[in-house]
Amino acid sequence: MKKLLTLLLLAPALLLAQDIAVLKYSGGGDWYGNPTSVPNLAKFCNQNISTRINTKIATVEPGSPDLFSYPFIHMTGHGNVVFSDNDIANLRNYLTSGGFLHIDDNYGMDQYIRREIKRIFPDKELLPVPSSHEIFKGPFNFPNGLPKIHEHDNKQPQAFGIFIEGRLVLLYTVETDLGDGWEDPEVHNDPKEVRDKALKMGANIVNYAFNN
Repeated sequence: MKKLLTLLLLAPALLLAQDIAVLKYSGGGDWYGNPTSVPNLAKFCNQNISTRINTKIATVEPGSPDLFSYPFIHMTGHGNVVFSDNDIANLRNYLTSGGFLHIDDNYGMDQYIRREIKRIFPDKELLPVPSSHEIFKGPFNFPNGLPKIHEHDNKQPQAFGIFIEGRLVLLYTVETDLGDGWEDPEVHNDPKEVRDKALKMGANIVNYAFNN
């Protein structure tokens, strides 16, 4: 009962907040990768889609009640991911209460994160997000779906999601590396047009999280 009351008190905050955070997880993967990416995404969103995101990006752990202060949580890394049972329960409650988790494979976390997503939602399938989904339509138009930012295994970029009553609550992007495209220009020396695509797609994801 106490946990339910806490959720009822925290859930409305998700509807009012306009801040984002990076997920600090266990297992040995580099959750702290791409340190300039999310601050740059926040700045881009504030300048281009009229958000008011704090550009001093918070770090939050999956088992913390602070998770409910952020309508958008970003997660990335190259390696292993391990959630405790408490993490799993808290993430499930967060996502079913209006939260949104974007997981961007920085190359090497795929087998681990799929295992953990299945633990969060054992009764749901991680489904392809079609290019017709509204997350690709605005504020910036991506008629072909997820853009390719960095090359890894010569595969097409893919977007997968967990849907609850039609709402996308968890977005998993793989073979794209959006976060690399959000980083400071000198980190990867990406052309401006590549960074622009990454930031615009990121803005679409933030916009969807804030408005759905």
